Amino acid sequence: MTGPEPTPTVAVRPLVLPAPQRGEDLHVRITAPVTGTRLPIVLFAHGFGSHLDAYAPLVDHWASHGFAVIQATHLDSRRLGLAADDPRRPHLWRHRVEDMKRILDELGDLEASVPGLAGRTDHSRIVAAGHSFGGQTAGILVGLRVKDPQTGTAEDLSDSRVMASVQLATAGAGGDELAPFAHENFPWLRDQDFSRITAAGLVVAGDKDDLPLSTRGPAWTSDPYTLSRGNKSLLTVHGGEHLLGGISGYQSAETTDEDPDRVALVQQVTLAYLRHVTGIDHTDWERARQVLAAGHPLGTLESK
Repeated sequence: MTGPEPTPTVAVRPLVLPAPQRGEDLHVRITAPVTGTRLPIVLFAHGFGSHLDAYAPLVDHWASHGFAVIQATHLDSRRLGLAADDPRRPHLWRHRVEDMKRILDELGDLEASVPGLAGRTDHSRIVAAGHSFGGQTAGILVGLRVKDPQTGTAEDLSDSRVMASVQLATAGAGGDELAPFAHENFPWLRDQDFSRITAAGLVVAGDKDDLPLSTRGPAWTSDPYTLSRGNKSLLTVHGGEHLLGGISGYQSAETTDEDPDRVALVQQVTLAYLRHVTGIDHTDWERARQVLAAGHPLGTLESK
């Protein structure tokens, strides 16, 4: 599977958005190609504890092939070091969604801070993407319902400005199969309803991603696909653990299944999907579906 040739990119960070009610200014990074117009936007949410400088293998790949990628440092980041008893902790999942909506509200000003970017993006083609905890964030923006552990209600926090999602190694359903540790420390995973997601989406799951958050094993991270409605696709990465070969950085010590071929697979399939779902080109996506339909050593790709 091969795609278009990469182009040079520019990255600017940190762009700072005041956020008094958040308790911390929101720091944002934008990575975009230096040429091109009507650039679709990928709004990317990092995993728990990470930050806006991570996931370069994905961000650089997408940006060098025609996408403006926007990242934020969310309140759960280790860079901010929230105390264990910080009153914002029970609301971390909601703060993430509010971070993303604030970015969408301020897109014009943010883009004007990147030399040469103003007027070159297409605000009608925005895809939310995220890894792990960030996958939940992306899912909420397209309709995933999360029952607030404090109020017991599951609000619709989706945003009509987001047309599709890419969820990588993301949490599945809660209930009795949620591990006691997760039930206590990540209460926003107790009850998730994937059936409300109507937007198109790609789910990426590693078949060796045996997280301690659920008793289900690796199949748990496929739930955003299996429990959602149609117009979804699932890339299953063979041998892939939680970082899918090393997507969180070029030299990430936390990678447990380091494999450049797995990373390349995720890069190529996610890019093909982004180009497909935003209407740029469907050729690479159809080719990926054919190549990965069955029997490929690196992974399988299915759709419904």
